[in-house]
Amino acid sequence: MSVLGQQIRDLRTARGLLLRQVASAIAIDQALLSKIERGERIGTKRQIIALADFFQIEERTLLTLWLGEKIAYEIKDEDFADAALKVAEQRVRYLKGAVDA
Repeated sequence: MSVLGQQIRDLRTARGLLLRQVASAIAIDQALLSKIERGERIGTKRQIIALADFFQIEERTLLTLWLGEKIAYEIKDEDFADAALKVAEQRVRYLKGAVDA
C-alpha cells in the first residue's frame, strides 16, 4: 500500500465512512478510490485536492504525498534514480530561487 493510500484510508476509517460514501462525495468511482487507497492507482491532482477538501485537511498534506509518489513511480526502475532525485532537488531549489528573486 502507498503512503498516500494509507493516509486516505486512515482518514476515511477514522470517520467511519465507507468507500462509496467518500467516492460519491468527491464524484469518483468507488473502484477508483479503492485502487488509490491500495496504491494501485495514483489519483489526479484534482481528485487529491477534492479528498483534502472533503476531509477538511490542508491540501499540502495530501499533495505532498501525491507528488512524491508520482515521482517515485516515474523513476523507480531507473538505475540512477537516487542520483537523479538529488539533481532534481538542486534544480528545484535553483528554480525557486530564480522565481523568488
